[in-house]
Amino acid sequence: MKMYVRDMVMPVALLVVATFIIAVTGTDLKMSSLFCIGGKWPVGDQQPWHLLYLLDRGPAIALGVCGLVAAITGAIYRQRRNWIRPGLFLVLLLALGPGLIVNTVFKDYWGRPRPREIIQFGGKKEFLHPWQKGVAHKGRSFPSGHASAAFYLTAPFFIYRRRKPRIAAWWMFGGLLFGTLMSVARITQGGHFLSDNLWAWGMVHLTAIALYYLLKLDRDEKPAVEA
Repeated sequence: MKMYVRDMVMPVALLVVATFIIAVTGTDLKMSSLFCIGGKWPVGDQQPWHLLYLLDRGPAIALGVCGLVAAITGAIYRQRRNWIRPGLFLVLLLALGPGLIVNTVFKDYWGRPRPREIIQFGGKKEFLHPWQKGVAHKGRSFPSGHASAAFYLTAPFFIYRRRKPRIAAWWMFGGLLFGTLMSVARITQGGHFLSDNLWAWGMVHLTAIALYYLLKLDRDEKPAVEA
C-alpha cells in the first residue's frame, strides 16, 4: 500500500506544481507564441514534426496489438500463462488511458480551445487554463491525444519494473522521449498547449499505475515477458 500511495502521490504532486508554474509564468501562451507566425504555424509543417503528426497512434496501436497477442497466447498455451497479465495490461492501458479517459471523456467534453483557435493567435475563442472547463465539443485541446498515445509507449516499463529494471528504464526513457517529441510537434502545429501535453502524460501514467497494482504486476515471481 505504501508503494501504491507513493507511486500515485508523486506524479499528482508533479502535475499540480508544474501546472501552477506554467500558469503563473504564462508558459502556455509564451511557448505557443514562438511558433505562431502571422497567424499561421509553418514550423509544424516541417520535418520531423509533420512526420510525428502522421505517425499519430500507430506505434501505440502496434504495442497494444502485441499485448493482445501475448494475452491470447498465454490463455492458449499453459507454458506462456505468465504472459496473460502483462498482455492485458497493455490492452487495458491503451483502451482506458489514451482511449477512454483522454480522447473520450476529457478531449470531447472539457472544451478547452486549441492555441490556433484563441484570440491571441488570430482565432475567435478565449484562452482557458487547463482547470477551466469550456463548452463540450467546442474545444478539443485538453489533453493531447497524440501525446497520450506517444507516452503510452512507456507501458512496458511497468511490465519489466520489478525483475528487469534496466530494460524497464530504457522503455521509460524511450517512451518519455517519444512523448516529448510528439508534444513539441503538437505545440509547433498550434494543436495543443504545453499543459495539454503534460496532462496527457499524467493521465496515461496514473492509469498505468492503477492497472499495475490492480493486475498485480508488482507480485509476479517470474519475468512477465521474455526480453
